[in-house]
Amino acid sequence: MNKKISRRDALSGMLVTGASVLSLNQAGVGAATPEGSAWAKTPALTQAEITAIETALGKKGKYVEAENVYTVPLPRNDLKISIKGESVPISFGFGGWVSVKKTMNGKSAVLMSDTVLLQEEVNPLISAAQANGLEVSAIHNHFFYEQPRIFYMHLHGMGDVATLAKNYAAAIKNNKLFPANQPSVNAPTRTAKEIFDLPALDNIVGMTGTVNGTSYKYTVGRSDKIITAMGAEITANIGLNSWAAFAGKPDAAHVAGDMAMLEPEVNSVIRALRQNDLEVVAVHHHMLGDTPKIIFLHYYGRGPAAKLATGFRAALDELGKRTR
Repeated sequence: MNKKISRRDALSGMLVTGASVLSLNQAGVGAATPEGSAWAKTPALTQAEITAIETALGKKGKYVEAENVYTVPLPRNDLKISIKGESVPISFGFGGWVSVKKTMNGKSAVLMSDTVLLQEEVNPLISAAQANGLEVSAIHNHFFYEQPRIFYMHLHGMGDVATLAKNYAAAIKNNKLFPANQPSVNAPTRTAKEIFDLPALDNIVGMTGTVNGTSYKYTVGRSDKIITAMGAEITANIGLNSWAAFAGKPDAAHVAGDMAMLEPEVNSVIRALRQNDLEVVAVHHHMLGDTPKIIFLHYYGRGPAAKLATGFRAALDELGKRTR
């Protein structure tokens, strides 16, 4: 079993430079290569480590070999969410996740998670997380107008994979987040493929999204910078991505999403969103100790799906312009 390494040790001594999720350059945005040439391949998770995660959580996830990240989705299917009085699917933005990958030197592993919580669930989970050796890195909103009120709490930790998985499972076992506490859901009779003109949206955004029930989602990673935190390279499947999710009807759609920005990009992205009538609902961080610092912005819009997609594309076009 690997010796547990503290976040303080990781931040002071382990930082290095040099799929379905598209990178900035694949999406036609930003620089094609990261700064510096010292890429260090993240060590792979072993099958025994993946099994330890699945056993602790009682649920299988997805391993992305290109990033050596294992992710288990944690949707809040127990909730019924409405925005401005209209029901929206959980896949629109009310699904949490937990991801694990090795540090770049292979001596430890990093766990990161985004949790979807009712207001009254926030502080009990803080206490449970800290009692199990995990840290809170952010608490914030992602939406306006939603009922019931939802908050998002980011958790992280370092150590060997099996211990991290057990500690995380222990922290969420009394919350609806825990997979065994979630109800089963029936597949919708119509999916986003039947609801929206997906080729038209893809043409506007410049990439292909993913159908998830009645919602359609684009997810874009960053390839113009190497981002590190806790000694690990932070990649798209462990939380470093911009996204847009569409729900509703073609002429009266909802869009919600997140933009992962370097600090100099924040206000240009805000300007692009507002010029396209999209509402900025939150500006905040998700991680502690990330280098360079990444700021996340959540936005929301309502209207024809094509117009909303145009706004998302305009915001994407601002990424990578001011990174050098």
